Amino acid sequence: MSVTVEVSPQPLSGWGRTASTTAMVSHPVDVASIELALRTQTGGIIARGLGRSYGDAAQCSGGLTIDASGLSNIGVLDEVSGTIEVGGGVSLHDLMRHIIPSGWFVAVTPGTRYVSVGGAIAADVHGKNHHRDGSFAKHVVEMTLVTPTGTVTVSPDRDPELFWATAGGMGLTGVVISATLRLIPIETSWIQVDSQRITRLEDLMTTMEETDNEYRYSVAWLDCVGHRDGNYRSVLTRGDHASSGAIPDRLRARSREIPGDPRIRVPRSAPRRLVNRMSVRALNEAWFRGSTTSVGSLHPLAGFFHPLDGVGDWNLLYGPAGFVQYQFAVPPERGDVVGEAVGAIASSGIPSFLAVLKRFGPGTPGPLSFSQEGWTLALDFPLGPSGLPALLDSLDEAVAYAGGRVYLAKDARLQPELLPVMYPRLRDMNAVCRRVDPEGVLASDLSRRLGISG
Repeated sequence: MSVTVEVSPQPLSGWGRTASTTAMVSHPVDVASIELALRTQTGGIIARGLGRSYGDAAQCSGGLTIDASGLSNIGVLDEVSGTIEVGGGVSLHDLMRHIIPSGWFVAVTPGTRYVSVGGAIAADVHGKNHHRDGSFAKHVVEMTLVTPTGTVTVSPDRDPELFWATAGGMGLTGVVISATLRLIPIETSWIQVDSQRITRLEDLMTTMEETDNEYRYSVAWLDCVGHRDGNYRSVLTRGDHASSGAIPDRLRARSREIPGDPRIRVPRSAPRRLVNRMSVRALNEAWFRGSTTSVGSLHPLAGFFHPLDGVGDWNLLYGPAGFVQYQFAVPPERGDVVGEAVGAIASSGIPSFLAVLKRFGPGTPGPLSFSQEGWTLALDFPLGPSGLPALLDSLDEAVAYAGGRVYLAKDARLQPELLPVMYPRLRDMNAVCRRVDPEGVLASDLSRRLGISG
């Protein structure tokens, strides 16, 4: 029986809405269609989940992009082992809605739940609990992927080289069609949170080093615009899943409330750009003054992990030019790079709407996995300021030569000569790619730009 899948040309970009290119897009709903595409496609092919990578990782100019969202099966929850098998196109949003009422949660979630399981593996996403629980791939029991040389099931014990090259490999080893995930038990869908306002970056980092391990989740918001005399205001938020005994009677009916859909959406007819230095300064001021030092306050799960998911299409706030989300990680002994980066951003006059600082625990064996033990800082910059490219280039060099790296899932502009400095096991990645894809079928705009699997 022949297998056919309709394809059509479509312009694609990342969530940052930069570097748009056109590719043929297919929407397969079965494995046979994906296998056929990988056997017959020329001109490059890459999988795409929900389009939440910020840069050009999930697009393939002139080639084929496989929209994997049709791989949406959610299997039976095994409450004895705490595992579940799901399709690679299942969103964390849908998975959470399925498992929370039974008292389970994903072991790792990034800042949005609108990411597919396949995408979470390809980017080896991390969350507020990396210092305790590591990245997403550490909780993948096994996964099945379609490669140009066949469909295989791999795990940390079964072909570990391919497993770890896939975890963080940006889709360049194949299409993840299913994965078995290890979950964590929860009693409620609420987070018990301690918050602390801090006015000096040095004090913030010291506090995080001394106390983070007391909490499962920890994250700090930084104000890189409204600094005074070199001091940078921050709000440190730490917490854990609330027990059923911590839920007051008034919230008892909502003790395992599932995340909802966005309550508001940014219209595509929004003004040209709502994010600028004045608006960022005002928002930062309101955020800092609206935050309080508190202990044990209860926060809904969705609001704690995914505050921006409550606003649909929030990326449109940056206007048609789009924005860059820039994230780097440096070793624990190079916290000075964080301070230098924050100082350079503040003195540049270029606004960063979002600045988030976290601590990473040990990384994984993945040659392209981003997370490494130390510090990570994520920042949003609207495109437009003339000094932005030079600022980011200078940050790249400082990070690279401090033994750090930038997050490829958010990149659209890194210079290729810095990639092997940041990812010294690039040759290992390329060797695995050549083994499962000897003809170089799998490719993306990102891999071509940076020379991955070349």
